Amino acid sequence: MSAESAEGKLLSYAPGSPTVLRILLGTQLRRLRTEKGISREDAGYSIRASHAKISRLELGQVSFKQRDVADLLTLYGVTDPAERQPLLDLAKQANAPGWWHKYTDVLPSWFEVYIGLEGAASSIRTYENQFVPGLLQTPDYARAVIKLAHERATRVEMDRRVAVRTTRQKRLESGLTLWAVIDEAVVRRMLGGRDTMRAQIAHLLEITGSRNITVQVMPFDRGGHAAAGGPFSILRFPERELPDVVYMEQLTSALYLDKPADSDHYMEVMDRLSIQAETPKETRRFLERLLSD
Repeated sequence: MSAESAEGKLLSYAPGSPTVLRILLGTQLRRLRTEKGISREDAGYSIRASHAKISRLELGQVSFKQRDVADLLTLYGVTDPAERQPLLDLAKQANAPGWWHKYTDVLPSWFEVYIGLEGAASSIRTYENQFVPGLLQTPDYARAVIKLAHERATRVEMDRRVAVRTTRQKRLESGLTLWAVIDEAVVRRMLGGRDTMRAQIAHLLEITGSRNITVQVMPFDRGGHAAAGGPFSILRFPERELPDVVYMEQLTSALYLDKPADSDHYMEVMDRLSIQAETPKETRRFLERLLSD
């Protein structure tokens, strides 16, 4: 694909999420670099940065300086102003703050990246073995989960953290498809007390009536399974230029994998989990029994 034709497609996403714009720009810069056979180290040297900075730029994980984009385009042989300017304009648009910008006091930078991706995704498939997925949590349950990691948080801070989670859930009202496989431990672990858990399970029963939300429980009696290593999410985007992204959260950081070999492997694992778990219909019966108990 020529730089000119790729730029034309990139520009068509100008109104979208800043995170997606960064990924689209980063993808184009990576394509230009590899076509020229230039290493990340040499690219980093040209903008007075490390190869790790180039990697983060190409993954859309950090904001772009127009000067850096201009220097990289020169290095990659894109010298025609008519070809350069659209990408420079895109760099400017990609730096616009997202809705979560006003919550940066309670959000780590590595999670801001995920919120941007989540806001731009058309579908998310996720496996959880400890907590109800954030997009499906009630406010009281979310508060109980957040308190585990922020037990000294003030009421105001806690309210802001819960507000981020409930604001994220609005994506479910605007076309996002969510397919979650959750371990049985998730709905049996008592968080926030009996009333909170009953309300959370009732919420799962109610929300899974939506056409865009699927939940499956992985019962204890199924034994070991392919995702025994821990929770993960796979995000897919409507833009064909964007690769699937696998997200794995850790205590103080997160991993973002976008290579096809990685995302394909995790998608295979997710497919196996969906086969092993209770069907959506059986899951509803499971939750109804749990609620009645």
